[in-house]
Amino acid sequence: MNNFTYVRATDVAEAVRQGGQAHAKFLGGGTNLVDLMRETLERPSVLVDVTGLSSAITDREDGGMLIGAAAKNTAVAEHRGVRTRYPLLARAILAGASGQIRNMATVGGNLLQRTRCTYFYDDDGSRCNKRGPGQGCDAIDGFNRIHAILGASSSCVATHPSDMCVALAMLDAVVHVTGSQGERTIAFADLHLLPGNHPEVETSLSPGELITAVELPALSFAQRSTYRKVRDRASYAFALVSVAAAMEVDDGVVKGVRVALGGVAAKPWRALRLEAALTGRPANEESFRAAAEAELADAQPLRHNAFKIEVAKRTIVAVLAELAGDRL
Repeated sequence: MNNFTYVRATDVAEAVRQGGQAHAKFLGGGTNLVDLMRETLERPSVLVDVTGLSSAITDREDGGMLIGAAAKNTAVAEHRGVRTRYPLLARAILAGASGQIRNMATVGGNLLQRTRCTYFYDDDGSRCNKRGPGQGCDAIDGFNRIHAILGASSSCVATHPSDMCVALAMLDAVVHVTGSQGERTIAFADLHLLPGNHPEVETSLSPGELITAVELPALSFAQRSTYRKVRDRASYAFALVSVAAAMEVDDGVVKGVRVALGGVAAKPWRALRLEAALTGRPANEESFRAAAEAELADAQPLRHNAFKIEVAKRTIVAVLAELAGDRL
């Protein structure tokens, strides 16, 4: 059994001070961290409960929104402003986990959840560079149906499990953090890291930094957005492939488009190549397919997950066609 000290932070300053201790962990809803502790994959010496910090969801003067890191996933999905101005975010949250877990899970914790790779969780006989740097990665030659096709490395082929994060990546969200050196913001695209040679380093957060809020920038066409998740069963399953997208069409031409993919990489995958290929093109299935082909051109499938490439392309086309609606 791993003994630890429990501290309930009353403000951000105290949370940062307590979280700066060696082997300290911030505790939100605990829907991932407690599981990892149960499996002895996480062994914190201090648990800093931050659920009493900001959970407010507020409008910004520029038309965006600010969501406190302690806000529950359910509260975000049910918020009228989110459902109206950023419908894909509500849909992404509702596509993840169960109602009970959404009622407990916090926004900050969702951003920091770790991979669900079975080799990562198998501490008894499997090698995993995330769990023990330098061990090797048994998923590469093992059963890798759920693993990455983009951005992987010879050290790790795990995928990021969050649905919410895919939507936030598409929206160009901004993460507000506070640490011993003060406050700063991180572009969402820079928060999660690809594995490279150090898959154990999963985010750009400095030790002891606390996520305090997530900012949603104003996006004029975010109201016309959606999220689609392809999975093995209809509920409580992680994405094989997911697509978050928003699109603006004028006179049959794509004027603006944002797309992010889930289930395909170690981080939510912003489809920048697709967006560049599609902007200014006709809003039709031929253009959508060509843009999807461009995005997946560098995909590197493993033994059991080559199907993800075609699934991703077809899902992208279907989602963009849905957004184009009667404009096709």
